[in-house]
Amino acid sequence: MENYKRITSEVLLQIRSIISSEQVFTRAEDLEKYSRDETEDLRYVPEVAVLPDTPEQIAALLKVCNNYHIPVTPRGAGTGLSGGALPVYGGLVISMERFNRIIEIDEQNLQATVEPGVITEAFINAAAEKGLLYPVDPASKGSCFIGGNVSHGSGGPRVVKYGTIREYILNLQVVLPNGEIIWTGANTLKYSSGYNLTQLFIGSEGTLGIITKIVAKLIPRPAQDVLMLASFGSNEDACAAVSAIFRAGVVPSALEFMERRGVEWVIEHDDIVFDLKGNVQAFLLIEVDGNEQEMMFAECEKINAVLENFGCQEVLFADTSAQKEDLWRIRRTMAVSVKSNSVYKEEDTVVPRAALPKLINGIKEIGHRYGFQSVCYGHAGDGNLHVNIIKAGMSDEDWKSKLSGGIKEIFELTIALGGTISGEHGIGLVQKDYMPLKYSPVHFAIWKGIKQVFDSNHILNPGKIFS
Repeated sequence: MENYKRITSEVLLQIRSIISSEQVFTRAEDLEKYSRDETEDLRYVPEVAVLPDTPEQIAALLKVCNNYHIPVTPRGAGTGLSGGALPVYGGLVISMERFNRIIEIDEQNLQATVEPGVITEAFINAAAEKGLLYPVDPASKGSCFIGGNVSHGSGGPRVVKYGTIREYILNLQVVLPNGEIIWTGANTLKYSSGYNLTQLFIGSEGTLGIITKIVAKLIPRPAQDVLMLASFGSNEDACAAVSAIFRAGVVPSALEFMERRGVEWVIEHDDIVFDLKGNVQAFLLIEVDGNEQEMMFAECEKINAVLENFGCQEVLFADTSAQKEDLWRIRRTMAVSVKSNSVYKEEDTVVPRAALPKLINGIKEIGHRYGFQSVCYGHAGDGNLHVNIIKAGMSDEDWKSKLSGGIKEIFELTIALGGTISGEHGIGLVQKDYMPLKYSPVHFAIWKGIKQVFDSNHILNPGKIFS
């Protein structure tokens, strides 16, 4: 453990001189909320939590903590799945929940300036009211913060057509650990002026600075969309069809994979009415959007032809907005439904999309050898598969002692197929021990050198990404 200091009464007095008392929490019952996120059942209680509402307050807080060598954990909505918001060394949690303003939607330049505590879906809806699209829409969009999305490089179903979050963040206002406030770049579509600090902060998981403003690119919103659900007799057939759809010249606006067990648990958990036929083992949820109905239907015909070649049993078209919402709800609530049914661990693998059949087949084979089950789903169009490892019949001892070996094998398979160990959930606390499977000592030396430049006292979100 780093030689961090505790928050003394003297330090607490300084904190309260920066921020009003009602925004400072020290009681155990108040700190419980800030001790956990959505990562399994992990708990790390901070000594103090604060709710600032200006960058200047954050700057002053960081100066105090840097001076006294107190660890600081930035926190968004707490919806993360990698332990990124867990205060593993105690110290101070800085919650961004009061940074919740959409400052401006600039319709002339198709961009918006927002604070990091804005709920992602609220931002998507505000852009839609102007006829614009912000396409980065994680499953937790109704509760997650856009700042957390930026910090973890989050994605969602529609980045398959429109690109990842990295393509939509133009500029960031950031408070550095020494209290300096900077803008990382410019509000321009091109940037070729030295090192691109904006891109460096995307996916940095709060280890280099605290984001206080975000300038995001927007695009014109498509007028309409078509949603279809294709069913298959095997996981491998469904996954094999994914790459073939793109090779046929179609880029869907979403292409999601769902395993039968996951759909069964959603039906049980959410009381959804859905005709789940006995011979169906996997689904692809496919969306096509655009402004010309004739062109969209032509793309759907191409997709249908591909699906037939891979043993698709049935294609259901959503005829109404309500049907579309029901189908999307199955996919978006799958993580919650799985979590409600069993002790589990979730891994976030990503491979080139043509490797998906080998990946899912290998995951099942590894599970069989180790004695765990798995429920897989995810953004198949990106090659991004979420692997929910289910304890099922594993003994408590095997779950504690052997499971890490199985997870390691899953990541080794992922890497052998040309992939990496996280597509959008980040590394955080729970994945960092697997990083050496993919990255060399040279990578770690570079990362640690960058960390040293920004945060020489290592106070900011310590214990994340690497030791």
